[in-house]
Amino acid sequence: MEDFVSINVNTGRSRTNSLINRKMIFRILGILLFMEAAMFLVCASVSWYYREKEYIYFIYSILINVGVGGVLLLLGRNAPNMVTRRDGYCIVAFTWLLFTAFGMLPFYLSGEIPSITDAFFETMSGFTTTGATILDDIEALPYGMLFWRSFTQWIGGLGIVFFTIAVLPIFGVGNQVLFSAEATGVTHDKIHPKISVMAKWIWTVYLILTLTLIVLLVWGGMSVFDAVCHSFATTATGGYSTKQDSIAYWNSPFIEYVTAIFMILSGVNFSLYFMCLKGKCKQLFRDDEFKYYLMSIGGVTLLITISLVLQNHYGMEVAFRKALFQVASLHTSCGFATDDYVKWAPFTWMLLIYTMLAGGCTGSTGGGIKNMRLLIVIRNIKNEFNRLMHPRAILSVKVNRQAVSPATISTVSTFILFYLICIFVSWTVLMFLGIGLTESFSLVVSSLGNVGPGLGAFGPVFSWSALPDVAKWLVSFLMLIGRLELFGILLMFAPSFWEKR
Repeated sequence: MEDFVSINVNTGRSRTNSLINRKMIFRILGILLFMEAAMFLVCASVSWYYREKEYIYFIYSILINVGVGGVLLLLGRNAPNMVTRRDGYCIVAFTWLLFTAFGMLPFYLSGEIPSITDAFFETMSGFTTTGATILDDIEALPYGMLFWRSFTQWIGGLGIVFFTIAVLPIFGVGNQVLFSAEATGVTHDKIHPKISVMAKWIWTVYLILTLTLIVLLVWGGMSVFDAVCHSFATTATGGYSTKQDSIAYWNSPFIEYVTAIFMILSGVNFSLYFMCLKGKCKQLFRDDEFKYYLMSIGGVTLLITISLVLQNHYGMEVAFRKALFQVASLHTSCGFATDDYVKWAPFTWMLLIYTMLAGGCTGSTGGGIKNMRLLIVIRNIKNEFNRLMHPRAILSVKVNRQAVSPATISTVSTFILFYLICIFVSWTVLMFLGIGLTESFSLVVSSLGNVGPGLGAFGPVFSWSALPDVAKWLVSFLMLIGRLELFGILLMFAPSFWEKR
């Protein structure tokens, strides 16, 4: 792996302006479709265990994946063993699209979701861990289909490609370029010199969180099946539930507190957990983004708790629990619900919109703008005020006691501006399609931040089934570009991306 990475680092620059390595792209996509087929096999086993006839549709999906994957492998024979940055962006984008297109097959073939638009929407929402659904009777789905919905979120949580980075070296494929193209956040911390080893360590942390939560949820009264599905959705900050009423179905303070805590844990940079496993726990509490993240959750929770007590006349404990759960859910872009926050005071909606925009930490499964970017911008604004008072002062933006380069500040500012532009343009389009102002805005923020619920008619107690088909395709696209941090997908629409120079 080290040799492979060094080859790509040394040759990537010389091939930056060459043609895209189509054969390698076909080869990797073929391998990934075989991996998705293996995931279908797990779901077929669940369906067969519960004696459901729907297992056959997973078998059909496996055959289709294997057939198409085999063709792609044939097209990728004798591929040059190198991947440039442009190749990496293509692989990541096509992986998410292919996984969604083939991942919707069980829903569509079985007739559980008879519309291609709805089946694609539901699957894209799953893999991008958005959690928005078009289903109005979730409990009517067979166990195998419910498991597949949650499984898509768990696989998409840390990223399909990031998952495969740990596996692809087995097939002689693997590259840091893929990691850079798929990983979200401001910086990509290398906690180990080998990318595949780093991916395995982070997936180990992910697995530990998932298994621990399963045990606690079973202890709290959930069935094993429900506990597994909700653990998948929680650690992935996805939000798919096996019940139409989401977590509120159990009416259990224990389950609500446990789920809220694990949503918050899943919104933390996973590389910090890796450092804790190495005995460097102090770094967790010294991390500026982590401290800002906790302060943000705590501050918004406090304000909403006060509002629920004074304006909605909730008891203190109930108000705190409902506020903490909903803030944790939206701040981490998970999307579970235990209360209809649309009935809360309108000013709390603005606080919840802020949490949707902020999202989780870099290097977490959370969506949104990310707290690191907000922290950098806030500190840069503070410096601008200081410059007005002290024009000759040399001031730098510092995060974790290190100066942030002007280039990084510029990139962060550009990203946030572009993020807001995407919101405005999409908001306008949805209103043009006949959707109300408040609903349109919340749909765009929720989709782009991979959150799930919105406001008004698309709040936490409603599905998105009422959306026109055109709107469903638009918000599905927003889910995808939001998951890949905008530029990873939109870059491919630039003509220069495909030019040979």
